[in-house]
Amino acid sequence: MHDGFAAALGAWRERPGPLARSLADAVREAVVDGRLPPGTRLPSERDLARALPLSRGTVVAALALLRDEGWLRTRHGSGSTVRLPGRLTERTAPWSQDRGGAGDTALDLTLAVTAAPHEAYLAALARATERAGTLLVDAGTAGPGLPRLRALLADRYTRAGLPTRTEQILVTSGAQSALTLLLDQLHTDRRRPVAVESPTYPGALAVLRRRRARLLPLPVSASDGWDTDRLEDAVRSRGARLAYLTPDFHNPTGAHMTGATRARVARLPLTVLADETMRDLDLRTPPGTEPYLAGPGVIQIGSAAKTVWSGLRIGWIRTSADLVGSLCANPLQTLLSPPPLEQLIACELLADDSGFAGVLADRRARLRAQRDHLAQLLDGTGWTYELPHGGLTLWLHLGTATRAADLATRAAARGLAVTPGPHFAVDGTTLVHHLRLPFTATPEALGRAVRLLRECPAN
Repeated sequence: MHDGFAAALGAWRERPGPLARSLADAVREAVVDGRLPPGTRLPSERDLARALPLSRGTVVAALALLRDEGWLRTRHGSGSTVRLPGRLTERTAPWSQDRGGAGDTALDLTLAVTAAPHEAYLAALARATERAGTLLVDAGTAGPGLPRLRALLADRYTRAGLPTRTEQILVTSGAQSALTLLLDQLHTDRRRPVAVESPTYPGALAVLRRRRARLLPLPVSASDGWDTDRLEDAVRSRGARLAYLTPDFHNPTGAHMTGATRARVARLPLTVLADETMRDLDLRTPPGTEPYLAGPGVIQIGSAAKTVWSGLRIGWIRTSADLVGSLCANPLQTLLSPPPLEQLIACELLADDSGFAGVLADRRARLRAQRDHLAQLLDGTGWTYELPHGGLTLWLHLGTATRAADLATRAAARGLAVTPGPHFAVDGTTLVHHLRLPFTATPEALGRAVRLLRECPAN
């Protein structure tokens, strides 16, 4: 046991600084990396000193640091066990986002993702494990999804004003998997272009480019919304029959489609793939009650990645029962289906109405506070933006004198990673004066990020 504990710490002696701090840092990182699972009991101080080898005083000092920082729980007569401190389990941002991998200013704001709701997720995982017995007596092969999960998702749509039957739901391993499967099924005539918002989610652009789709950019902004005249022209004059849109808290602008625009889009002779991944991240108080973008040609794509956790690989498609049947007959669907246990965890989360409502309320409150904090930090920078009513990001305009790619390069030299606008552009070259800043990070990390951006030289 003692040798295994020492091995889990790796080459910790090579770290600079006092041995006690280096040992404490090694234990902390081993816990987060999974080499020392929470709940692992530590050897006694004497045994640790012998196994490492170190003086007992150094071991005592390292354990005191870990205890003060919340990484150890010590009970008299029972020894010490490692744990995750509340400052990690109770935050919205992933720990890796600002863990300091390249110095004390290292900070990665390139991904708009959140950490899991720790206690709720672990409780759902425990319930799912207890109820997994029936899964194990079946084949476990891919299908349209667990009946219970499909029913829960259908019920969520129905209660939100979009009547849905279980057979209209197909479960996938995430929203990108859903998009990939739908494009494989529907984008059969490559002579016809696909209308896509610009800016838009880079993951969707990657899937569309992989299929060598001809893309027609549809301008969208938080202030002006969607250019529906341009969309109608894409249909009437350019022959588009397929569009990818994010009507609820668009990524990256945070734009929210009005009821009039939804009605106009729904009337077009067009198949719309409506990405609803951000819909639950409504930061208004109280949250709005706008209907889904819906109509005969609208297919909804949903995901648990933003509302729960990116590690829960659960997405879904809401469409006609006939199209669900056709998608299930596509050989690609087997590769894009999530494991049964993942689906069971999602069931446990969604089935607990009050618990999931509490998770959402807490997540919205934290994100709202972080959004407002980031907006306050940006006062006086000269950079402009529309404060979004939902989602995870601010879409900054830096002014015509500053190119986002240049600013990102200078920020990277100071330990801050950010994503410039061209990554979100359909053509990959426009939007050169825009920058996306997620407000998923902790207030402290957001403060560091804005300070580093302010310190970057103008040219």
